[in-house]
Amino acid sequence: MDFKPKIIGFLCNWCSYAGADLAGVSRIQYPPNIRIIRLMCSGRVEPYFIFEALKSGIDGVIIMGCHPGECHYMTGNYEAEMKYQLLKSLLTYVDLDNRISLEWVSASEGIRFAEVVTNFTNSIQKLGPSPLKKIDKDSELLFNLNALQIAANDYRLRALIGRKRKILDEGNVYNKKYPKEKFEDLQETAIYDEYQKNRIILYLKKENLSVKDLSERLSIAPNKILEYIVDLRGEGLIDLKDIQELTPYYTAKQEA
Repeated sequence: MDFKPKIIGFLCNWCSYAGADLAGVSRIQYPPNIRIIRLMCSGRVEPYFIFEALKSGIDGVIIMGCHPGECHYMTGNYEAEMKYQLLKSLLTYVDLDNRISLEWVSASEGIRFAEVVTNFTNSIQKLGPSPLKKIDKDSELLFNLNALQIAANDYRLRALIGRKRKILDEGNVYNKKYPKEKFEDLQETAIYDEYQKNRIILYLKKENLSVKDLSERLSIAPNKILEYIVDLRGEGLIDLKDIQELTPYYTAKQEA
């Protein structure tokens, strides 16, 4: 039986949804695999939406918005691009980054809309069904995806990504401009650290663990795990549970 991808498309009301409508009334053919969700702006697409779609077993997610400079809300598509770049970076850790895409389609581009949908559908078809279609709730992939989803919602990480253009163009609060490569290295380090810290929290929600235990499970050096532990304790997210034979064991604080 041929694989028929299930694809969700988040389309902005003013451009890409109108482009889809034009493709329909013009009887332009494109794969019927996409299910469209209309939003007022592509900037309204939150990482949470994408993670929930992937976790439900959707094979691919595509976001479409107005071309740069044509956003109905001035900078909405720029915000969409920043969130998309964050998502792309996060999803590389679970090899799902090639199952999402961002494209610009105007209201007059019915043909382009059909081409975009066709190309994306073909790329997902080559990848095959999502590995999350039939997966155990205790699987490592789902565990890691949950950690990434929490990291994507971290206000510090989102603030860093959201201020990227301003920092690169205008500089930081000290009027110091960062080279793009240096900023992106800082960004990738922040993404990696938030991901690993949330993996630690999720492990500690299941059971009390030592630095050595966490080091073995995350395949990270004990000294780096200790750095994360210090940060997480400082943020009030984990705590020392007890000490067994001189070895500290940690636990995640329960949500109120």
